[in-house]
Amino acid sequence: MDSITLENYRCFREKQTARLAPLTLLVGENSTGKTSFLALIRALRDIAFENRLPNFKKEPYDLGSFDEIAHYRGGRGGRAETFNAGLEFRFPERSIPASRNRSHRKSSTFNYEVTFGREATAPFPIVRKLESEASWIREEVNSDRDCFLSFGTGNGSWRIDLREMKAFRGSVNLSRLVHLDYVLSLLRYRMFDRKEENSNIILEKINGSENPSEEDIEKLLRITMSISSYFPHEDENLYASAPVRSKPLRNYDPARIESDSEGTYIPMYLAGLYNRNLEEWTELKGALEKFGKEAGLFDEINVRLLSKKESDPFQVQIRKYGTKAKGPSHSLIDVGYGVSQVLPVITEVLRKDAPKNFLLQQPEVHLHPSAQAALGSLFCEMAGRGRQFFVETHSDHVLDRIRMDIRDGRTDLTHEDVSILYFERGNLDVTIHSIELDENGNIIGAPDGYRKFFMEETRRSLGLQ
Repeated sequence: MDSITLENYRCFREKQTARLAPLTLLVGENSTGKTSFLALIRALRDIAFENRLPNFKKEPYDLGSFDEIAHYRGGRGGRAETFNAGLEFRFPERSIPASRNRSHRKSSTFNYEVTFGREATAPFPIVRKLESEASWIREEVNSDRDCFLSFGTGNGSWRIDLREMKAFRGSVNLSRLVHLDYVLSLLRYRMFDRKEENSNIILEKINGSENPSEEDIEKLLRITMSISSYFPHEDENLYASAPVRSKPLRNYDPARIESDSEGTYIPMYLAGLYNRNLEEWTELKGALEKFGKEAGLFDEINVRLLSKKESDPFQVQIRKYGTKAKGPSHSLIDVGYGVSQVLPVITEVLRKDAPKNFLLQQPEVHLHPSAQAALGSLFCEMAGRGRQFFVETHSDHVLDRIRMDIRDGRTDLTHEDVSILYFERGNLDVTIHSIELDENGNIIGAPDGYRKFFMEETRRSLGLQ
């Protein structure tokens, strides 16, 4: 994902675009829309890549109903009747599936735009548009539940009333999204493979050629199929963390627990690897201990079974080495709170089957400065391996370590792979400033408010105000 556009969404009134990168940092004062920004990324991802309705109340984000989400100006300004959002993203050449016309096999940039209206009390995507290489496809659902599909190429544009297509009669509703690639495949089949059934299609010309050619349909299919093939249709492809993770326990019950934003399931995940996949456990244990040493949190982590039965309680223990001896092991509940708070985050980042995208809220909570800095290095290392991080942080230690690692070339991440988004409040609106780094890790393009924000925090830390 390369950029995101939003308008009339929560505290963001004016249309604005923010640059996204493999490592995107969200900074600014409290209540300036950073969490709402993360929630919107997940919502757009759900619609664009997984073709499902977004849930703006799914943990760890509960943004409420449409009335809490659409921008409200107050007074005569009132509440916006719709809000808009969009993503720009690129796929590498190897990820784009083969087409009948091999001339189209190349890297592409895609633009995905959504307009949200109201359905009962919830936001619903009433307009979706996907565009690439001068070809586009647009779905619109109106208040009467009519659903229209428009599409176009350089040769012209056309429209279909989906309710008039026999395959869709009675099935177009507001409880699910239409699979655009299925509609196009059906259209191609009816028009070019089973021409005697053309009577089932009512195709309205908007401009250009009277009917789309088979090559036109192929161009459009390539757009929709590229998305569905590149992104797995699994929740596990994204990890969204809550700002405060679960409390540590002395003993854990190994009962099956599904993934959650607070990391409650992480001890069970670790115990499961220990009991059933020793090779993978050894690999993850080594990675966790490497981070623990660099952060000064722990030198060793282990799962301790309290009996021989896998179904019985267990402990997650850590050990901090002394200068002459390794020292005793302690349960998570008996050590600093920061360990249990960061463990879910680093486990998700370091596990072998780690997600591709991370939405992290204040991962540095309860950590001392050196551990916060170590997190910055971890994000640089993992973002350099093809994953994408969106990190809301209040830590200048995280930010400074990232800047220094970029300057020193510690990982494969370059200065162009980092985007700093500064959220600045102004009256009833918030403006997002996209800030970049140069090759030496210096901040470039920062507004005066950004410099003032960090200078005041530094002065406060030195007791000068």
